[in-house]
Amino acid sequence: MAMSLNRYDLLKRNHIAMKADQTVRRSIPDTAQIDKVPLADGWEVRRFRESAAGPAARGSILFQGGRGDFFEKYLESFDHWHRAGWHVEAFDWRGQGGSGRLSSGDSLGHISDFSIWVDDLAYYYADWAARTPGPHIVMAHSMGGQIILRALGEKRIAPDGVVLIAPMLGFKNFVPNALGQRVAHAMTRIMAPDRAGWRYSEKPGQSEEYRSTLLTKSAERYADEQYWWAQDSTLRTGPASWQWIEAAYRSMIKVAAPQFLSNIDTPMLILSTNDDKLVDPKAIRHASQLLKHARHHEYGRESAHEILREADAVRDDALTRIDDFLAQAEAGAKG
Repeated sequence: MAMSLNRYDLLKRNHIAMKADQTVRRSIPDTAQIDKVPLADGWEVRRFRESAAGPAARGSILFQGGRGDFFEKYLESFDHWHRAGWHVEAFDWRGQGGSGRLSSGDSLGHISDFSIWVDDLAYYYADWAARTPGPHIVMAHSMGGQIILRALGEKRIAPDGVVLIAPMLGFKNFVPNALGQRVAHAMTRIMAPDRAGWRYSEKPGQSEEYRSTLLTKSAERYADEQYWWAQDSTLRTGPASWQWIEAAYRSMIKVAAPQFLSNIDTPMLILSTNDDKLVDPKAIRHASQLLKHARHHEYGRESAHEILREADAVRDDALTRIDDFLAQAEAGAKG
């Protein structure tokens, strides 16, 4: 009987913890500020920022999401770092989330060239680094990782450390980047450049129902995105345009060049999964070998693309690895 009661109590505590986590994932903290700030050309992006708890910050984190992301998807991770003593900021990329659109389609993901996002990041970074305490750590997921690496290689930003989660260095479609770029470029000539490259989900040929399996094996965390879409439908970004696809290939070709990657000397942690069905795990492994100061950990079938929104076992392990990296950056700054 005692064993039964203990097991019941444990299940009850886990259920309470899950409900508490959902509250964190589905509400803006009272201590955070949400506003819009202009970039260099006056375009306004939606920003999240939360100053570190306590008298002194351990440092500052700038977190950037992937294609179609909006910062609410990462509130649970923001809460983790904020409670650990870090100042946390993020902004929705121009053209997605709460930062407007770059095409006539309300939900289309569109850009003419990734250099626009690199310029936006560099402009925002300069202001962020000047007004926040160091060490300064830039983190990014998927497409955000492509933009961060490009900004690093072009010497547009100079953080003390970088964390990349499933960075977009190639697509998981078995098409070489150069061939993919030529095909996408041809499609921008045949069709309107801002014509959607596919109809549903996160990649061509996949149904909307299959989308969840591409992103995370956690049904609860996948549902969080649907929750935020229901609160504000403008946060939803649909398929990418042919111009976005062509621009993505063009940027990935540039960043993948050995001389480009070997020119980056920023301390870096890279987390990825070999079960990723959106970005190419082989491209990430190859880049990790070329980067001078990168540590790489690869998960297996236990994780899909969105590692920070995975089931607890994967997510907790990822946060532990990131926390260790942050502690080393903090120690390095003090030393």
